[in-house]
Amino acid sequence: MSARPRAARPLVAVFTAGYLAAYLLPTVVGRLSSGLGLSPTQAGLIGSSLLLSSAAAGFALAARVERYGERRLARLGLLLALGGYGGAALTTHLPLVVAGAVVGGFGSGTATAVAASGMAARRDPHRLTTLGLLSVSATAGALYLTIPHLGGGHGLPFAAIAVVAGVVWPVTTRLPGPAPAHSTGRTASARLPHRRAGSVLAAAMLCWSLAQNALWGVSGRIGLTQAGLTEVTVGAVFAVALGAGLLGVTGAGALGTRLGRAVPIGVGTVVIAGCVVVSSSARGLVSFAGGEILWNVFYPVVLSYLIALAASLDPRGRWAVLAGSASSLGVACGPLTGSVLSSEVGYGGMGAVLGVLLLAVAGPLTRLAARPRRHPLIAAATPQPVVRPAGGGEFSLSV
Repeated sequence: MSARPRAARPLVAVFTAGYLAAYLLPTVVGRLSSGLGLSPTQAGLIGSSLLLSSAAAGFALAARVERYGERRLARLGLLLALGGYGGAALTTHLPLVVAGAVVGGFGSGTATAVAASGMAARRDPHRLTTLGLLSVSATAGALYLTIPHLGGGHGLPFAAIAVVAGVVWPVTTRLPGPAPAHSTGRTASARLPHRRAGSVLAAAMLCWSLAQNALWGVSGRIGLTQAGLTEVTVGAVFAVALGAGLLGVTGAGALGTRLGRAVPIGVGTVVIAGCVVVSSSARGLVSFAGGEILWNVFYPVVLSYLIALAASLDPRGRWAVLAGSASSLGVACGPLTGSVLSSEVGYGGMGAVLGVLLLAVAGPLTRLAARPRRHPLIAAATPQPVVRPAGGGEFSLSV
């Protein structure tokens, strides 16, 4: 096996640890509500706080990963995730649960920033994105099948995320350390390219993620209350949906850029909007499972192309981190938005509002993706000035 795939493995692992909290959001919010006796809005607010902290880490570290080194920041992020989520799992005292979720969220965002920056510096960020999404989807799917059988309480989802962070820790030894001082100075002073396109992409990804995660954050409650399913059945639906997402990501990886980015992003977002409406109005197993499964087929496909699009804007990965953090901000606002909308207009009305928002951002995203833009590392005639030790890892984004 070549050194290139081996060099990518640490980043895929760090990506998985960083993204897992967002993928487990429905069960985290649901268990906070049932395990601690919180209202749906209160539980959604804690979920939003977790993800806001994750987004804050991404914004803070967007241009600093090379300066501090991928290894150091990845270890810091995983340590914060392990301590924060682990602490939240071990206590029922609400202020400590909230504090643990916020600290763990910052750790998740730090890990994701490291992965985003490194993956964007590779020649094929789309391939690495699909590998990362495959990994986190498989991990989350396995946990959705397992957690309902391990008992109740709010602690299990937090403990699962903490355990994954601990398992990933050893692979950080293969990530590079800080860049040399002269390279760091050039990196810090370099102007951020494609500012208009990057700003449009970041704003659109914020809305794109907010719309979907507003539904994702309350999907568990829709299945339990509106569709009349048990927790085991809802968990099984989520696991199957994430398994279907694996097929979607695999297909996206095989398709690559044969159709460009505009068609997968535009058509995929329109399909997702329809799935959001179907899932939110579900009254039984068939409609609930159908909407969730089809949605999860297309969601990671479109996300992989959006991440690759962000990576194409800057070879140092700053737009990948910034756009990913904007996406995480949307994810963070999702649970509270979903809770408020569902309380005010019902689940069906919430789905209609979110579907319209997705259709509204499909146009700008498609136009941006239709502009031809080669990845800078491929187009460059000479190596980039960024110095990475052999065997260093690279890439990607968030949630």
